[in-house]
Amino acid sequence: MNVRVYETKNSVATHFAAFLEEEIRGREEYHMALSGGSTPRILFEELSKTDRYKIDWKKVYLYWGDERCVPPNDEESNYKMTVDHLLRNVPIPEENIHRIMGENEPSVEALRYGILLERELPSGSGIPVFDMVILGMGEDGHTASIFPHEIHLWDSEQNCEVATHPESGQKRVTITGRLINNSKEVAFLVTGAGKADKVQSILGKSQGYRQYPAALVEPVSGKLSWYLDAEAASALQSLNSD
Repeated sequence: MNVRVYETKNSVATHFAAFLEEEIRGREEYHMALSGGSTPRILFEELSKTDRYKIDWKKVYLYWGDERCVPPNDEESNYKMTVDHLLRNVPIPEENIHRIMGENEPSVEALRYGILLERELPSGSGIPVFDMVILGMGEDGHTASIFPHEIHLWDSEQNCEVATHPESGQKRVTITGRLINNSKEVAFLVTGAGKADKVQSILGKSQGYRQYPAALVEPVSGKLSWYLDAEAASALQSLNSD
C-alpha cells in the first residue's frame, strides 16, 4: 500500500493528475472507472488544463464506479459532474464514454452495465479488468456506493449491484468488490477532517475496521494508493507527507 499525504485537496488533485498523465503515456488503451465527490471534481478541473497535461484522450476509456439513480442532467448525477468539469473540456471521443444510465430502472441498469463492462474491458481470471479504479470514501467508511449496512454487496458475484443510501433511501448502481479488487490499480482520493477517524481505523487496522467497505479494497495486483490531504491524514501517526 502506498500512502501519500499532501497539504491541501488541490495538491492531492495536482499530484494525482500528474501521476495519471504518466500512467496513460505509452499505453494503447487506458480503461478507468471514475468516482463522484468534491475531490474528483477538483481532479477533473485539473485534468481539463490541456496545456499542462499532455494526455491522448483518444485512448482513454471512461466508466463510473457508481451512479445515483437520477437522470444524466440532474445535479446529483456523477456523470453530469464529470461532463461539467472534465468531458466538455477535453477531446475525448463520445464512443469512449460509458456512463451508468441512472434514469433506467435500477436492477435493469445494474445488469446492463455489468454486461457492458464484460464486453468493453479486458478480462483477467474471467473478470473484467480496469487499468485504474478511482475511489472516494465517505465519513461512514463507504466506497463506491457500497455502504456499511449493505457490506454483503461487496462479495456479490455480479459486476454491478443496486445499493440504497442509508439515510435518503436513494437507489444507486455500483460496481462490486470483484471488479474493484481485480483492477490493475486502485487509488483512493480522500480529503477532509470528517474522514480522519475512518482513515486512521482502516490504515491502522484498528479493531473492527473491516466493517467499513473501504477496508475491503485489496487489489490482487497489490497496487493500492491512498492520496490524502493533511486533514484526512490528521489522525495518522508516522507517515511521511509530500
